[in-house]
Amino acid sequence: MVGDDGYVRWDLMAGDGGVRLWRRQSEMGPMLRKKRGGEESYTVFIISKEQFRGPVNSIFMGKGGGCVPSKKRLPLVASDDRPHSTRDGPIPTEDGGPSTDAIVAFEDGALAPPPGNLKIFIVFYSMYGHVEGLARRMKKGVDGIEGVEGILYRVPETLSPEVLDQMKVPPKDDEIPVISAVELVAADGILFGFPTRYGCMAAQMKAFFDSTGQLWKEQKLAGKPAGFFVSTGTQGGGQETTAWTAITQLAHHGMLFIPIGYTFGAGMFKMDSIRGGSPYGAGVFAGDGTREPSETELALAEHQGKYMAAVVKRLAQA
Repeated sequence: MVGDDGYVRWDLMAGDGGVRLWRRQSEMGPMLRKKRGGEESYTVFIISKEQFRGPVNSIFMGKGGGCVPSKKRLPLVASDDRPHSTRDGPIPTEDGGPSTDAIVAFEDGALAPPPGNLKIFIVFYSMYGHVEGLARRMKKGVDGIEGVEGILYRVPETLSPEVLDQMKVPPKDDEIPVISAVELVAADGILFGFPTRYGCMAAQMKAFFDSTGQLWKEQKLAGKPAGFFVSTGTQGGGQETTAWTAITQLAHHGMLFIPIGYTFGAGMFKMDSIRGGSPYGAGVFAGDGTREPSETELALAEHQGKYMAAVVKRLAQA
């Protein structure tokens, strides 16, 4: 039974003269486990003094139980007093460090299914339109999963209009809004897209990640699924390393990296044409800038959208 104090008791023998055996639930296996916020839970066994003479582990069921004591278990302590948890308390943080309050917020329902459609933000930087082409097709894949909606966002541009004009960068579609860092909190999952710069993400995307410091401090993005898609100029230009080196951004935020692996099936193994993309995520070869994404590359982007939406939906329903 569960008492008012949140502890679980097994009344194996009623009456006076019983002995209470306290046991950490983390040592009892999943069958008896009960979460109690940030404190360690215990299970209370009430047995008679006569029963206490026998092998204590004979009253246990589950892994490590039975008549053979488990070497990994701590010895039971016969006591009428509530035990003190051996778990360390929160480590005080210095100014500027992550807040432990975010941990409580995460445990109290960060993974709870939100009302309405789940939202996957497709956040990208695209200079000449190659990444944007993947992003638009990726949204189609996300929207193809019932109950999930893909939303396109751009990250802010860091180059001046004069420089962009000299680089012959085409104007951007005003229908896709520019996102701010704080807006990421509203997403149930995020797909980040960017071109490569020497095997790493473009400076515009890095500047955006650099602006998420407050979210990092509060760990507001912890537990959110995220993935990557990229654009490179050549086959050796960073289809894998551009995504791989970006994983550090997710790690510091406590986000969940969702690669596509080889879930695209036979399309991942075709060698009859040039194709961007890798197990890390969709990709496109831009060449000198004139090459447009092939249908295979776009299909892989759509697949990633569907795959990400399915994963986010599954996590929300867990």
